[in-house]
Amino acid sequence: MNRPGQPDERAQDPGTSPVKGGRHRRPRARAGGLAPIPFRQELTPVTFLERAGVVHAGRVAVIDGDVSYTWAQFRSRSRRLASALRKASIRAGERVGWLAFNSEPLLLAHYGVPQAGAAIVAINTRFSASEIAYVIEHSSCRLIFHSPGLASQLEQVPDTIPRIALGSQFEEFLALGSDDEVASWLRHEDDLIAIDYTSGTTGRPKGVMYHHRGAFLNAIGMVVEDRLDSQSTYLWTLPMFHCNGWSHTWAMAAAGVTSVCVPRIDPPLIWQLLEEHRITHLNAAPTVLIMLANDAAAHRLEHPVRVCAGGAPPSPTLIAQMESFNIELVHLYGLTETYGPLTINVPPSHPLAPAEQAQYKARQGFAHLLAGEVKVVDEHMDELPNDGLSMGEVVARGNTLMTGYFREPQATSRAFRGGWLHTGDVGVTHPDGSIELRDRIKDMVVSGGENISTIELEQAVMSHPAVMEAAVIAIPDPKWGEVPKAFVVLRPGCSASADDIVAHVRTRLAGFKVPKVIEFAELPKTSTGKIQKYVLRERERERHPPPDE
Repeated sequence: MNRPGQPDERAQDPGTSPVKGGRHRRPRARAGGLAPIPFRQELTPVTFLERAGVVHAGRVAVIDGDVSYTWAQFRSRSRRLASALRKASIRAGERVGWLAFNSEPLLLAHYGVPQAGAAIVAINTRFSASEIAYVIEHSSCRLIFHSPGLASQLEQVPDTIPRIALGSQFEEFLALGSDDEVASWLRHEDDLIAIDYTSGTTGRPKGVMYHHRGAFLNAIGMVVEDRLDSQSTYLWTLPMFHCNGWSHTWAMAAAGVTSVCVPRIDPPLIWQLLEEHRITHLNAAPTVLIMLANDAAAHRLEHPVRVCAGGAPPSPTLIAQMESFNIELVHLYGLTETYGPLTINVPPSHPLAPAEQAQYKARQGFAHLLAGEVKVVDEHMDELPNDGLSMGEVVARGNTLMTGYFREPQATSRAFRGGWLHTGDVGVTHPDGSIELRDRIKDMVVSGGENISTIELEQAVMSHPAVMEAAVIAIPDPKWGEVPKAFVVLRPGCSASADDIVAHVRTRLAGFKVPKVIEFAELPKTSTGKIQKYVLRERERERHPPPDE
């Protein structure tokens, strides 16, 4: 994936000529003796911006505080960034790091960096200084752009790697570039466009490689499935570094959507922006939506908002709350390895009662329009029946999967064993073909030989009116091997005892599934609001180490 070819040589390649964002390629011979394809343009999301700069020229592309740019202006800024990077000797295939909060420059980087022929490495802003240094070293970033407030997080990065702070320094860098069209260095649509690093829950973060084709197709899939168009206004509550904003960074230009940037999750500000800009779309983990629902500023909006939620199944309680605010909640599922969204919950054609509707919306659903294939298999890779009961691992294959883990061929081979991407998630397939997760393989509680779904148990706990959030893990038990323990966060101003919650769960689930221990505690979360169960497991291990330790 690392092709350091010289730009002058590219321009003189007799088999190609530069086009906007892609390349004309030599005609290819076709199977069966058919005539070669006379023209082929490699798929890349850079073409979205080149088009948006004309089709949506006068529309607002992005609002970042008091600053805003039209699509024509945004395209010019992308070209300037791309040409400035080339003047800074960034070569084709090299990596450019970004440690930044949601902002216009970070959104711009998703176009300008690949337009320059390089790959963007958008780094999790909540990584520790050592993790950030590791990511930059592992990906061999040639240059680092950063939000001024994150400068201290770069303290372990060698001074030999140049860094540019967003603000006046960044604008000075842009001024080195040109508004002229940028000749493409893209050799093939499978070339590297981004490296996204996983959260590193078991060791060092892995670098997940994305290609131009996958970014293009996943972005179009999100345009269709999220119902985005030029009249949409999208609020950036989801970090752009997280799977490149679930490919919505590129979907914005594809559909001509207006982006409104918010650097951090600030519930009162979000409620204000929802009204001020008449936001039509946003994406978030359920825990972020829980924060919004329980904020003092929460109220019913006069206009509808479509919210895609991922990272955990939304509870029926949360779905009902969102509906009361005139917010339609759509359930997505995916991994960093799948560019974010892989499946989407599509409502059935026939009407459902409110309780059934909430249960259905908690399913992960179907592969999105351009995702490819998703199925549930047993340990022999045989597909399980669509009975809603037979549990196996969810696997996928298609156009919107990672190329592999950067510089980790063995981990890549394990992930794609049998020709399918293994998600590590346990699920079932319902008779209508929709997928529903039961658990992560590593999170499943096996008590006395019985499998207990932590997802099912968490939703039962959260159905208690006093409970705001819950997370369930397995803890050792001398009789049953392991039993479920629930960590619970109560709603502001509400009270409930452990016995109250246990009694409530007993009315909904079989006795062996009821949590044996309940602890009231804050829940550790990732930057996207996903609960970090591994942290809870480590805490338990420190409190109650196995006898042989």
